[in-house]
Amino acid sequence: MNALNPSVTVAPRAAATVHPTHQFKLLLKREFWEHKGGFLWAPLIAGGISLLLSLMAIIVGLVAARRAAAAGELQIDGVNVNGLDLAQLTGAMGPEEMVHFAQGIDLTLFLSSVWPFIVLAFVAFFYCLGTLYDERKDRSVLFWKSLPLSDAQTVLSKVASIAIVAPVLAVIAAIATLIGFMIMISVVVMLHGGNPMTLIWGPASPLTLVGGMLAWIPVYALWALPTIGWLMFCSVWARSKPFLWAIMIPLFAGIFVSWFDLMRGFNLESDWFWSNVVGRLLLGTVPGMDLIYREGFSESTGNRGAEGIMEGLSAANQLASLAQPGIWIGVVVGAAFIFAACSRTSSMVPTM
Repeated sequence: MNALNPSVTVAPRAAATVHPTHQFKLLLKREFWEHKGGFLWAPLIAGGISLLLSLMAIIVGLVAARRAAAAGELQIDGVNVNGLDLAQLTGAMGPEEMVHFAQGIDLTLFLSSVWPFIVLAFVAFFYCLGTLYDERKDRSVLFWKSLPLSDAQTVLSKVASIAIVAPVLAVIAAIATLIGFMIMISVVVMLHGGNPMTLIWGPASPLTLVGGMLAWIPVYALWALPTIGWLMFCSVWARSKPFLWAIMIPLFAGIFVSWFDLMRGFNLESDWFWSNVVGRLLLGTVPGMDLIYREGFSESTGNRGAEGIMEGLSAANQLASLAQPGIWIGVVVGAAFIFAACSRTSSMVPTM
């Protein structure tokens, strides 16, 4: 009824239909806010700890260098250096030495920024393993099952959160750590008579590292899919202790295959099963595992040291992983596990 004219009846307004894309966006926001500590703060804190430890190492190194200079033990080409003047120390370097110096800076930048990715490995593993199981345990599954959302939307939002959102945030934290480290060593260089633009920013290749990190995001999303699918399937399937089920089934399968040498029937060694089945199911969420599996990368790294590592981390080489058949076979396997997890959620009930 109309408040001004009681005789007039007002038709109820139809509820607006929520677009599926908007629903999925809301689900992603829900996952982020519920796991903000692991997705956002953990990588940032890890980057901060890396910077703190780097600062402590720099201070210790400077103290040791000053003592060596004061004692006359700091030499360049057999000439004693009485003070810690970085311009003098680096001015005597030849072209080849400067190349190695630049490679050393790049490798140091990478090592300083790798901490957020180490944290990502643990966050991704335990998120996948516990996300659906914990919702049964705390009965929050009853809430989202009451919403106009499909089980597939809910599961896929969790897959997208850990395969895309979490790596993006880890890359942002790594880039922030890299920039922070470059600023920190630039200040040190300025305080000791050097020019940061010629000694740090010029020789270093931060844009190459950043480009490699950004190109790594889709590679990680695809490479981690079999592990994500397997852990989520165990999370929804196991009635208790999903960690033990997820770990022990692949391990016992590997032991069984090795014990009876079953891979001989396929003209393969047991190591193949451990690497391509057990390893892909359990270690896919570890950043950089695709480099280990990449053909020729280990030989290149071993033969060329820092140069090989930096070349392998470039954007072109990161995207080269997409040409490997193994990554797409893993995508199919991961998609099958995710489909099984979606099917299982339809009969999911809270645990007691």
